[in-house]
Amino acid sequence: MQIARVVGDITATQKHLTHEGRKILLVQPLDLDGTDRGNPVVALDSVQAGIGDRVLLVQDGFAAFTAVGHKQAPIDAAVIGVIDHVELLSDFAAPAPTPAPAGAAQPAEARPVAKKQNKKNRS
Repeated sequence: MQIARVVGDITATQKHLTHEGRKILLVQPLDLDGTDRGNPVVALDSVQAGIGDRVLLVQDGFAAFTAVGHKQAPIDAAVIGVIDHVELLSDFAAPAPTPAPAGAAQPAEARPVAKKQNKKNRS
């Protein structure tokens, strides 16, 4: 899967029978920072995406025709989702913390803290 942006619609006067009633989009694959990555791609729409939407794009024939719901249809790429939000972790390669040996004292920030109940909010 790739992140892409819909940059246009394509009108075809003649289509394969499995493409009838389906919208064809021109989508621009994107890098994680939102810059263009390569050339735009023609993809069949399966989620009613519109121009300017950030979308999920598959460029594998099997994934594309499965997402559109047409077995063995001649499809190389499909839009399979509209992206609402992307969140990148700045330090995703950080090493995992190592567990402390049994019986070792825990640092203060790792100790569980009991929450105090507000007397006004008790039922």
